[in-house]
Amino acid sequence: MDNDKTETTRDVSTRRDVVRYGGAIATGGLLSGCAGRGGSRSDATTTRSTVTGEPTGTQRGTEPYAVSMEPVGEVTFETAPERWVAYDGGYADMAVALGRADGLTGIGGADRYYTYVYDELPGVEFDRSAVEAHPKVRTKEEFYELDGDVHLYDPQMLINWFDWDEADVAEISEEVAPFFGNLIFRRSDGWHDYRYYTLYEAFERVAAVFRERDRFEAFAELHDEFIAGLQRRLPPADERPSVFLTFEGTDEPSTFSPYRLVDGGTSKKQWLDLGMTDALAGTDVENLSTTNRGELDYENLLEIDPEVILVRGHERKTAEEFRETVLAYMRDHPVGGELRAVRNGRVYRGGYLYQGPIHNLFLTERAAKQLYPAEFGDVTGDRELFDRQRVADIVKGEI
Repeated sequence: MDNDKTETTRDVSTRRDVVRYGGAIATGGLLSGCAGRGGSRSDATTTRSTVTGEPTGTQRGTEPYAVSMEPVGEVTFETAPERWVAYDGGYADMAVALGRADGLTGIGGADRYYTYVYDELPGVEFDRSAVEAHPKVRTKEEFYELDGDVHLYDPQMLINWFDWDEADVAEISEEVAPFFGNLIFRRSDGWHDYRYYTLYEAFERVAAVFRERDRFEAFAELHDEFIAGLQRRLPPADERPSVFLTFEGTDEPSTFSPYRLVDGGTSKKQWLDLGMTDALAGTDVENLSTTNRGELDYENLLEIDPEVILVRGHERKTAEEFRETVLAYMRDHPVGGELRAVRNGRVYRGGYLYQGPIHNLFLTERAAKQLYPAEFGDVTGDRELFDRQRVADIVKGEI
């Protein structure tokens, strides 16, 4: 990689003038972070920044502004970034929600960035060409090639998942653009020993980076109204179904990787907001993580016998296609067919691992139907629980 530097560092001095790290990063502690794990279990109601250390510079202007987020610390921008790369669909969705879709140059995992939801927003168009051209941005060479203004990545993830080291992170931060992100979709990886953020806490910081405070506030208001409206219609806690959330990406599942709701990551936000009861509560089953790859078989599931089973790994299928493949196979399985959820047809798609604010609205709507169809309608129906036009207007800046 070092042999390519002569062609990829043509504007190093310009980069250093445009953006710079502050605080701990300026003294060499690039990847340092607090040991505490902040952030609430769920962000059903959004809170606005009011305390020291929250994002600054969130209004448009010509002065430099700083935004803070662990583990990168404080980053100072001279101007709002135009070109950006995101590791996952959650952070990419944040930028799209802020009206910055045109600046996308690549993504770390295109296979889990579900852009079909944008088709339901009137007047919102999304061009997937950059996603398809650069679907797995994970190497230094690609960051040099894409020449972005900000990288919406947690650098510790690059170190722990893709064999980077601190020197690699420092090099790209200095010679291309800064990293700004925090892996928040789950809270069970031992290497993540710094603060977590809820979805809207992370979204607020990304909005500060792009200087799009008005759009963030509009989304936060819409989100709060939507969730509060759903929660007012939920049945009492003792009448809510027990749910097993799992990952199994095949059409003929034989074992299941468990997720625990006590983990509290943003990939479970819709379930937490809707008062889901974890079928694994009281067991010693651990959450799926980098180090825990344990699986349960049908006999294990029969001991738990959840009322609802949510299976991740099938987000390219419609609700009908899922029922015709995964559910149909489970019904024919000699043990799986005995499960209460299978007998009652209450096996559904489990939602995205990475979700941003637009994704979350659609996933929460779907989850409400999956858990409480008598109140919100069947999941295969076309009943809408939130205003698509209002979302589209915010994305387009018509606030």
